[in-house]
Amino acid sequence: MMKRVILILSLFFPCFTGYAQNQNPMICRPGFTFDMSLSSHWGKGQPVVTGIYPYSPAEQAGLKVHDIIEAIDGIHVTDVTVDEIQQLLNPAGRNDITLTVSNLNTPSKQLTFRKECKRSDAITEDQLASAFSLYSLESTSEQLFTCPFKTTTTTDPVDFSQFKTFAFAAIDENNRRLEEIINSCIEKELTKKGLILNMTEPDILIHTYYFFDKNPHYMGTNKILAEKQPAYRYDFTRSTIVKFPFLNYAAAEAEAEYLLQFGIRLTDRRDVEGRVLWECEANELLESSYRLDDYVRIHTPLMCMQYPYAKYSRNVQYLVCRKTYNYTGISYDINRLELISDVDRNSPAYAAGIRPRDVIEKIDHHEMNHSVEEFTAAYKQFISTTMKLRDANTLFTDANGFKYCMYWDKSSYPQVADAIRQTKYMSAFSYLYKYAPYVNPSEANTCTFHIKRGKNRMELVIRPSVRTEVTVEIK
Repeated sequence: MMKRVILILSLFFPCFTGYAQNQNPMICRPGFTFDMSLSSHWGKGQPVVTGIYPYSPAEQAGLKVHDIIEAIDGIHVTDVTVDEIQQLLNPAGRNDITLTVSNLNTPSKQLTFRKECKRSDAITEDQLASAFSLYSLESTSEQLFTCPFKTTTTTDPVDFSQFKTFAFAAIDENNRRLEEIINSCIEKELTKKGLILNMTEPDILIHTYYFFDKNPHYMGTNKILAEKQPAYRYDFTRSTIVKFPFLNYAAAEAEAEYLLQFGIRLTDRRDVEGRVLWECEANELLESSYRLDDYVRIHTPLMCMQYPYAKYSRNVQYLVCRKTYNYTGISYDINRLELISDVDRNSPAYAAGIRPRDVIEKIDHHEMNHSVEEFTAAYKQFISTTMKLRDANTLFTDANGFKYCMYWDKSSYPQVADAIRQTKYMSAFSYLYKYAPYVNPSEANTCTFHIKRGKNRMELVIRPSVRTEVTVEIK
């Protein structure tokens, strides 16, 4: 395991490579990701937003996942090439950008925001939180999981943006409670997308179906399969990653003691009566019993992420990025981590008096006059020597493929905090998680920065704000 721990460290420092070689003194990002749509149902030939960076100007301006970008600064995207779209999103010498977008709720609207721009040699606390995530995997990790969903759409060139309202098919009185739960979950997801419930004259009629029972062809547990890691998925109702009794989607059906099926079907009531517009069906293999209503609550949001823009027809892969860290507003110089590259205005650090070009001599009692290589080596040593303090029952593989991610054993919190305090581990950036009891047993979430500015030295106390970022995207 130790060799694996050392090898994987390069994956935890993606931010520490490539910055110094960048010739552009500034890097700007629009705050979102997009696909060029190939779907005949949603924005074909146009950029479709697939992800929004938390706390970015794009998010604050109201840009949403699945928004179709129709124009950039008044230039229609259908009139330019993909390369020219990238240039329009990053115009030289200008940070403001105006997007014309449409979605299920709005035919067309304009959003104007200023892109985030940082020096190319700067590394933010958001990036450092990912780099030093093994201080606090409880709050910061990236995980991939695959759901055995089969998503189909009509082969007709139907524009889903023309369907504005929906209703549900009649409830089966024998399963009223379950179907009311199902309908409530679906209604919540579709109304968030901008659709309107209309039980009298809907554009879409929603049918659902479900099944759960013992597998009559069950042949017993596959010993090799049993040794694999458990299935984890994101539970929107609890805002956390949860372990499930599901077998891998590639397992043989005979290896499952139970079978579960749940499907959502959207049919046309607007143009061609009864035509299936969109359907998502889940087929799960289970090693133990599981409640259908719990499955519906957790998986309906995941299934509906493929409407109206369906990227994959089978086995949808999701990327969950969870991050909770102390935000002061400081950006560090990647080539010299004790040097402050920038400080966000209106941030806790700026309010405390910290300014760009200040030199940090210490954060609390941790010295900062170390190279990137020295910080990295000390962090590797910390990870390897404290592995015994982790809870093996929480084992998971992160999105980088590191198979030995584990939360701290709660009974070992004092030993973890003691290790972090040791000088040899150079744990200055553990302040990012100082709100956590395994980093700081004290309840005081304050940080003392020992600053050198010219010939002057000062101690500045910062009260960070705790930032929580969670994104769930279809990979």
